[in-house]
Amino acid sequence: MPRLRHIALVVKDLEKAAQFYQGVFGFSRAGQETLEFASAIYLTDGTINLALLKYRGSRGHGLEDPTKFVGIHHFGIQVEDMKDAQKKIEAAGGSFFFDLGDDLEKENFERKFKDPDGIIFDVSVKGWVGTTMPRKVSA
Repeated sequence: MPRLRHIALVVKDLEKAAQFYQGVFGFSRAGQETLEFASAIYLTDGTINLALLKYRGSRGHGLEDPTKFVGIHHFGIQVEDMKDAQKKIEAAGGSFFFDLGDDLEKENFERKFKDPDGIIFDVSVKGWVGTTMPRKVSA
């Protein structure tokens, strides 16, 4: 069954945003990376990956000016079968955008699509860093 497991926010200051969400909600830092077109800090509640992103350049975001956008950029759905999901997405009017990563079987691999309205979403088989962490249970 497909599950929502990833939400990506474009922020002005990665560290400041990470400290806010960690301090207010107790999210754990699950990872960090710098790519050619973006930098990211990944937070998690143990189920959902919250990606804080700072885009640069023209690739990978679909924004007219990534320096002027702040807010929810895309979301991600974890699926069991990528081929089946892609077939259903395209049959329903969605379109392939690009792959982020080169190994479908690795955590954080995303196949990005746009829905019929142009909204970007990711599909992943292995999910995102922090989405498989055991949840903390409070007494």
